[in-house]
Amino acid sequence: MTSSPSHAPSVFARLALWCMSHRWQTFLIWIVAVVAAFAIGGATGTREASNYRLPGTDTQRAYDLLAAHEPKANGGTDQLVYVAHTGTLRAGVARKQMLASLAKVRRDPIVTDVSDPAARGGQLTKDGLIGVSTVTYKHDFQAYKAKDFTRIEKEAFAARSPALQIEHGGTGAEFARPMGASTEYISVIAAALILMLTFGSVIAAGVPLLTAMLALGTTIGLVPVISQVVDTPDFATQLAALIGLGVGVDYALIVVTRYRAEYGRGDVTREEAIVRAQDTAGRTVFFAACTVVIALLGLLLLGLSFLHGPAIASALAVLLTMLGALTVLPALLSRSGDWIDRLRLPLPGRARRSANAAAGESAAWARWSGFVQRRPLPCAVAALAVLLALASPALGMRIGTSDAGLDPTGSTTRSAYDLIAKGFGPGINGAFLLATKLPHAGDTAAGKQIAAAAGRDPGVAAVLPARLSPDGKIAIITLFPKTAPQDAATTKLLDRLRGTILPAAERKTQATVYVGGQTAGQEDFSDAIAAKLPLFVGTVVLLSALLLMAVFRSVFIPVKAACMNLLSIGAALGFVTLVFQKGFMSGVLDTGTGPVESFVPVMMFAIVFGLSMDYEVFLVSRMHEEWQHTGDASTAIRNGLATTGRVVSAAATIMVVVFATFAIGDQRVIKEFGIGLAIAVFLDAFVIRCLLVPALMQLAGSRAWWLPSGLDRRLPQIALERE
Repeated sequence: MTSSPSHAPSVFARLALWCMSHRWQTFLIWIVAVVAAFAIGGATGTREASNYRLPGTDTQRAYDLLAAHEPKANGGTDQLVYVAHTGTLRAGVARKQMLASLAKVRRDPIVTDVSDPAARGGQLTKDGLIGVSTVTYKHDFQAYKAKDFTRIEKEAFAARSPALQIEHGGTGAEFARPMGASTEYISVIAAALILMLTFGSVIAAGVPLLTAMLALGTTIGLVPVISQVVDTPDFATQLAALIGLGVGVDYALIVVTRYRAEYGRGDVTREEAIVRAQDTAGRTVFFAACTVVIALLGLLLLGLSFLHGPAIASALAVLLTMLGALTVLPALLSRSGDWIDRLRLPLPGRARRSANAAAGESAAWARWSGFVQRRPLPCAVAALAVLLALASPALGMRIGTSDAGLDPTGSTTRSAYDLIAKGFGPGINGAFLLATKLPHAGDTAAGKQIAAAAGRDPGVAAVLPARLSPDGKIAIITLFPKTAPQDAATTKLLDRLRGTILPAAERKTQATVYVGGQTAGQEDFSDAIAAKLPLFVGTVVLLSALLLMAVFRSVFIPVKAACMNLLSIGAALGFVTLVFQKGFMSGVLDTGTGPVESFVPVMMFAIVFGLSMDYEVFLVSRMHEEWQHTGDASTAIRNGLATTGRVVSAAATIMVVVFATFAIGDQRVIKEFGIGLAIAVFLDAFVIRCLLVPALMQLAGSRAWWLPSGLDRRLPQIALERE
């Protein structure tokens, strides 16, 4: 926004004044918004869609070919694993109970076929003890809800007995697996404790939480509406809630801290202190939220429909929490009197904290700033060394999709995976489906040649005979690799099939072969993300840098911010690679070892880049404010860090705790998010913003605030400080 003339109050000041004079109307508007959001969301309902298919990929072409010529084979498939503990699956009590289980599942309305492991061509070990039944659904998984797969599981498990073990594997089994307990309440409790330690008062700690909860309630209520417009997976609500809680508390924290500092000086009324806080910290919150929204909405550039819901829901949460900080806080604080500091905690150093609040700065952070400013080069080198060392493992990061072999021990999906691998080899868990368009209907010879060519690769364990579609125009060939789905060797086999083996066979037979299946689809998904990544990263970095350049009238600040943010993201991804791919602390965290989920890096980039910009704006805005007032670069650094260090560290601690709750539970992808985001925020706040940034600012001196005159004239005038 354009800076206002000195005689006219800014938009932020006018909004604060209106909310103070209409505080009950402000609360009523927010309460109505929360109720209306839940009412509208409840009326529309949630559309449970999560489209992972990607147009233009080999996997999608395979699915399209199957849909046109063999719709039955285009439906989703699961596995029921039977283990005989008495007799075998060919005869006796175990056989009878298995048939009863299969009959129940076969009668389910969403099932089109169930194979008998002991029938001819079925999957049964030579000793007859382990058998795998393929359950084929009428449609793909996205056509059903989790309760449908839970029902299938109950029907199959009804025949469990001491004589017969039954396990459920596959995508439907993953959908049926309980998500685990929600962790949002843990985040709220942890955030409340940290706020109480920061403010030393129960009431003061509750103000930011109340502001954040009103905004989050509205967001959560509107997620079902978002799901009607774009694909919105189950984790979108949890992700939006935890991001919104983190930034919402942060935004309220910085405004309340500035208000207490302004009012603590004793030379202004409470209302004037609120207006000043909103006219300075409120502006900072506004532009910080803009950078987070830019980063989150950048996910739309990837063209991956299942990321659209989480991106829009999270961006909405950030926008609403920002609006909450700009509206609810003035209404709350305008009639607070001294009650905001009531219910004080008997913590040591209370008098010192009160003095710091009145002075608007922390003596400890001022001393720390002095330490860094006296040794800027060693501090910068030390910080860079830590970050680069942590980032280095990311160079060897392998993205993909972890298989059920990393599910929690004792879960039915893990048991099914292990039993299949034990009985038939690990590759059977990641079969490739070769959808072959024949040169003319009924050309069985071409199908046999394709199967034989693929089967000669040393990485192939077995190839099932080609099966013709009812119209005879396509052949369906199932190929089993020797290695597990998440193994690098399986990916290399896929590359050989698509790159050399099948093209050569196509030339000989005049057939057209597309490689599909879950494992192939996951590789295509990873490749699609990698192809769009440069556009996504470049757009987000450029737009954020231009915004910072316009705000701070500097070339150095946005370039430094972009580099530091990328560095923190790299360090976080390096740590994620260490834990989830290399196995560091895997015994403690129960993560296992495997590839990093393909969409985790891009989601982490969007979230971490936005939050890093948050802390950049919080810190540098105070430095810029001091620079505008004093013209002394060194003093600006010292005062900026002294006034924001405590707020940034408290806000970061809340964020770290909020994101660390992601790691509670048994879902690997959620753990990756939680651990990655927690370490990213920790490094960004405590290593980059409180060590590396002041060191680099000290080294740059007044040059940090330089902007070419020609560029200065062309950029819009955006002010973070009051005129």
